Formats: sequence, C-alpha cells, structure tokens
Amino acid sequence: MSTEQKKLWTKDFTILTLGTVVSMLGNAVAGFAIGLLVLDQTDSVLLYAAFMTCYSLPKILLPMFAGPYLDRFSRKRVIYSLDFLSAVLYLAFFLLLNRGFFNYTVYLLLSVVIGSIDSVYGVAYETFYPLLISEGNFTRAYSIDSLIYPLSTAVMVPVAGLCYKTIGLAPLFLFNAFTFLVAAIFETQIKAVESHLTTNACDKFDGARFFGDLKEGFAYLKRERGLKTITWFFFVMMFTSSVCMTLTLPYFKSLTGVDGVMQYTFVMGANTIGRLVGGSVHYFFRYPEKKKYNIALIVYVAISVIDGAYLFFPFWVMLAIMFLDGMLGVTSYNIRISSTQNYLPDEMRGRFNGLFQMLIILGTIGGQLVAGAVGDTLPIRWVVAAAMAVTLISVFVIVIPNGESVKKIYNVNV
Repeated sequence: MSTEQKKLWTKDFTILTLGTVVSMLGNAVAGFAIGLLVLDQTDSVLLYAAFMTCYSLPKILLPMFAGPYLDRFSRKRVIYSLDFLSAVLYLAFFLLLNRGFFNYTVYLLLSVVIGSIDSVYGVAYETFYPLLISEGNFTRAYSIDSLIYPLSTAVMVPVAGLCYKTIGLAPLFLFNAFTFLVAAIFETQIKAVESHLTTNACDKFDGARFFGDLKEGFAYLKRERGLKTITWFFFVMMFTSSVCMTLTLPYFKSLTGVDGVMQYTFVMGANTIGRLVGGSVHYFFRYPEKKKYNIALIVYVAISVIDGAYLFFPFWVMLAIMFLDGMLGVTSYNIRISSTQNYLPDEMRGRFNGLFQMLIILGTIGGQLVAGAVGDTLPIRWVVAAAMAVTLISVFVIVIPNGESVKKIYNVNV
C-alpha cells in the first residue's frame, strides 16, 4: 500500500466530512427550532408529541426499503440530492414563517417528508462513508464521525436559543437551508468510485429484483451469526436506553427544592462532553485488536450499571458518572460501527445498514411507548434500573454465547 493510500485525510473523505459538519450544524438548529415552533404555535404538548412521532414514523420502514436501492444505485447521488431537497424544504419553512403562515396539518406533512429524507439519508451516508476511508483507518475515521453530532449540538443549540430570544425562529430555517445547500455542493465534488455499481448491475433493477434483493438482505443477516448477534443486542440496548432517556427529564422535573430542569441540562451536558473527549481519544489511541471484544463486553456491562444507577446518586456524582458514560458510549459506538462496516461486503452494506437502522428505531419507539405507559404510575428511578438490568442480562444471554462469532468482527485491526 502506498503512503498516499494510508492517509486518512483523502480529498473525498475531507469533502464528505466538511459537508456533514456543515449540514449537522443546520440539523442541530432545525431539531430545536421545529419543535419550538410547534410548541409556540399550538401551546399543546399532545400536538407537539404527535408532530415528533410523525417525524419518526418513516424511520420504521424506509431504511429497510432504501437498502436494496442503495446497493444498486449511486449512494453519492442520493446523498447530495437529498441535501439539495432539504435546502429547498427549509427555505420553504423560512418563507412560510416570514409571511406569518402556520397550519398544523401542513407542518405535520412537512415533518413526515423531513423524517423520510433523514431516514434514507442516514442509510446512504452510513453505507457510502466506509468507501472513503483508507485501509487501516476505520477507527480513526469513526472517532471523527462520533464527534460531529455532539459538537454541533453543543455549539448550535445555545446559539439557536439566543436567536429565538432575539430575532425569532424564521432566520434559523434560512440558516438551515443555507447549510444544506453548501453541504450538497461539497458532496457533488466527491470522485470516489462506487464499486457496487459494477457488482450489482443497475440496468436489471425492477420490482422483482428489488424484493429479491430485500429477501437476500434478510438471508444474509440470518446466516451471519456475528452480525445477527450485534444487531439484536443493540436492538435491546436501544429499547432500554429509550425507556431511560424518555423518563430522565420527567424525573428531574419532579424533584423538589432544586431547579430540576437546570440539573438535567448539566447532567446531559456532562455526557456530551464525555462523548467529545472519548471521540478525541479514539482518534489518537488504538485498542489492541485481540482485546476489542473483551473491551466491548466491559463497556456494555459498565453502561448497563451506570445508566441504571446514576439517578440514585447526588447531583455532583451524577456529573462525573455521566461524563464517564459519554466516554463509554463513544467506545461502544466506535468499536461496533468501525468493525461492522469494515466486515460488510460493499454490495451488501446498504441492505444491512437499512435493516439495522429499522430495528434500532423500532427499539427506540418501543422504549418510548413503555416509558409512557409506566412513567406516571411507577417510581421512575426503579423503572430505569429495571430497564438497564434487561440490557445487562442481554449481554450474558445474547452476546457472550455467540462470542466467537462476534470476535471475528470486532477483533480486527481497522
């Protein structure tokens, strides 16, 4: 391998990373602004919840159906086309708000469209990104990827809050349209060759081929014991984590004698800082390849214990614990995604990522529903502890019995 091939910072990788950073800055603003807009205009928590649910609904099935398409056609074209479309949509938001127009049904439909775009984009990005990473640099590349969202959120949400207090929401949507436009222009300059376009001939793609490819994706996941183990474990982890995250803010708001919302903000901020520090560490430090599976097990157990117990501790202890939790969360993410994306054959990557994301969102929504069903009647701290006990048990029931198959994926120098 040449020196040039060994470099992480290839031109295409740099372009996609910069484009992602720019669009994530806008996304962080949009997530804050849209929710606040609906709350401001409707003054209804129920309508706000329905709005956010409609945004999430397309993420249940669309990733699965996007996978076969992305394994046949250009992922790069899908990425920049969706960013151009997002720019147009957020410009429409800006123009509507600027004219004082608000219709809940119209905005509800727009939320479904945006959720659909985000769900397909997520699979396309996760499928295309590994093609731009030079051999042996997956861990470093995903350490950078893990920093983008928390850093964007940490920077832009306070800025968005300040803008909301001073100049209103409309300019935030104009800013978002601009960021997606810039990102899309960046992404059109990527020159990477997409090898799956040759492996999976596009001219033979029709309805029968689509469902044949979808079926082949399920069959691939079924016979790949290691990938199947990882997928089902993370489904359980996302389900239980969603229970915890849904109930955390109500728990802090219920505290008496303190500003619970402020405490919640600091605790979640400590977690974000932990993720930023952890992502930075991963860029410079590489775990021994033969120990990555064991490290992952320790992380899974530690996260289960920490997330299940931290609400029982005093506030200042919570801050330290959640900082550690953030670092562990990045470690879990980095080992899982760098190893699985390195392991997957390129022509199957879209289908696996689509199925994985579908199951993740199903777990997330399932956890939210369970939290909503029990959160008003059972003590929240004990519900959270019970949920994370399920995660802990799943480590021993799902992962460890299939450890040899998972080691073949995790214990690789990437």
